[in-house]
Amino acid sequence: MINNSLTAQLGDMVLGIDHVAIAVADIDAAIAHYSTALGFTLLECSRVSGDHSGMVYAVLKSGSATVVLVQGTSPESQVSKFIAAFGTGMHHIAFAVSDLEAALDKVHQAGGKADTPVISDDGIRQAFLQRDTASGVRIELIERSGAPFSEKNVEGLFRALEAKDLY
Repeated sequence: MINNSLTAQLGDMVLGIDHVAIAVADIDAAIAHYSTALGFTLLECSRVSGDHSGMVYAVLKSGSATVVLVQGTSPESQVSKFIAAFGTGMHHIAFAVSDLEAALDKVHQAGGKADTPVISDDGIRQAFLQRDTASGVRIELIERSGAPFSEKNVEGLFRALEAKDLY
């Protein structure tokens, strides 16, 4: 049965899809595929350190579509654990919202919960919600004021998940 309460609560606050994150086993091969076969442009690559949050990520863009490829750097990393549990594929989808606190309030009113606190940097604020048990997909809510991805935010989000041993 479909629960429309979250959609009804959050629906009008979602501006669109900010990005889709895809967990991969070989980031170089995935970058090559998205760049060569699909025509995406590589914007940046970065690394997050941590016992369980260690990963490399690449941001690619084509038109208004943004894909973030993520690969764990050790078997204990959250991304590696995600791949072990769910296989390669969609790690999370990030919905752009105009007001992150109001959106989180709507999620809470509908019975949903955030797995991370709000992580902020100049012009960007983000939070991960609990993984959807029906699809296995994690939802991220993101509020941007023209800012690109922030290494500080990516690291903060994944360290917050690490603190709870989530992936």
